[in-house]
Amino acid sequence: MNQLIGFIPSARTLWLLASGGVVTTLLAILVPARLGIAIALTFVWYAGLILVAGIDAWRSKSDRIEVNREPLGKLSIGRDNPVTLKVSSPQTGGKTRQFNYQIRDGSPQDLAATPELIAGVSKTGTIESIGYTVHPYRRGEYEWQGIYVRQLSGWGLAWHQWRVDAAQTVAVYPDLVGLKALSIKLTLQSTGAMRQKKKRGMGTEFSELREYNIGDDPRSIDWKATARRNRPLIRVLEPEQEQTVIILLDRGRLMTANIQGYKRFDFGLNATLSLALTAIQRGDRVGVGVFDRYLTTWIPPQQGQNHFSRILDRVSRIQPELLEPDYLGAVTTIIKQQSRRALVVIITDIIDDIASAELLTALGRLTPRYLPFCVTLRDPQVDLRAQELAADIPGAYTQAVALDLLRQRELAFANLKRKGVLVLDAPANQISDRLVDRYIQIKSRNQL
Repeated sequence: MNQLIGFIPSARTLWLLASGGVVTTLLAILVPARLGIAIALTFVWYAGLILVAGIDAWRSKSDRIEVNREPLGKLSIGRDNPVTLKVSSPQTGGKTRQFNYQIRDGSPQDLAATPELIAGVSKTGTIESIGYTVHPYRRGEYEWQGIYVRQLSGWGLAWHQWRVDAAQTVAVYPDLVGLKALSIKLTLQSTGAMRQKKKRGMGTEFSELREYNIGDDPRSIDWKATARRNRPLIRVLEPEQEQTVIILLDRGRLMTANIQGYKRFDFGLNATLSLALTAIQRGDRVGVGVFDRYLTTWIPPQQGQNHFSRILDRVSRIQPELLEPDYLGAVTTIIKQQSRRALVVIITDIIDDIASAELLTALGRLTPRYLPFCVTLRDPQVDLRAQELAADIPGAYTQAVALDLLRQRELAFANLKRKGVLVLDAPANQISDRLVDRYIQIKSRNQL
């Protein structure tokens, strides 16, 4: 349904109105005795011009273009998401015309539409697609309003303006675009298009017997098979596929901090989903927990793409809270529910050794039965401040603070490593790729 708003004088009309004022001024200067007649003629000119512009706008109602927004799907945080509008021009009895238009979609202001105003020209009887992008900085649901359209009238004296009812509720999810790219990459790797050479003899599961070649590890020779077949054979082993990965995502106070316009939690959530997708693609069972003071969300370990879809739906709407996380409680709950050995990944942040004492204790409880892995999201701005040369006293102080923060983190990581905990500390905007690469490295080395 279209709602008429009215018409707006065009630049041509404004110039014509201004010219009437100029003529009145000149006439008043040249013929002072005829000032009253000049003013009267000016009013007649203004009234007549506005009347003609109104008629022109009213005549253009029958030649309005049609504008529709294509249905919006799930949007990705931190990405330029395309929005497409369809513009259909009317038929005009065989005459070729051009229709000048301006369109402003009712996208939420928080989503930073680019460009906000779309201007174009369409020809008679054509259908074209135009678009813009929105860049969400927050997850959640957003309301799209109607589409505001302006069309220049036939004589070019007015803009006919109306609104197209196109209200829609759209959800902003984690980085689905990045997940799709990662899924394609993993699929190509598994089908051999981008497969790396497998390291033989590095796994625990028997794959096959093959003849011994020069350069093979003699320790891989199967002496019984060699004796039976009277030629040297080696056992080819591959890493165990059906392992368990538990991902615990902190949604507490430290994860509410803003990094490059986004919540630290959003970077952690993207990393959680990237790791879950990769582990599921590699045949592992994946469980995901989100915690603050309590383990607020728990998804037991399972395999398969359907399980990843459940993980995505469950965690996409979770937001961080200004609460102190209970690391020990979260780890204790997982130990009670997960009896078999697993890679337990805790995604959080560390300030220093003292403030992170509970995290150190919790991760220490996981060894040696489990393989604990602490992943922390560093603010890239701290790295920048620590590296840049200070030009004044405030700058030197800022650099000293940044260097001290990095040193305190290193001390905490050193304590974790002494307790047998794997550690990954990376800038928040790089954490997803780094975590996936580290997981693949852990699998290839058969550390789990």
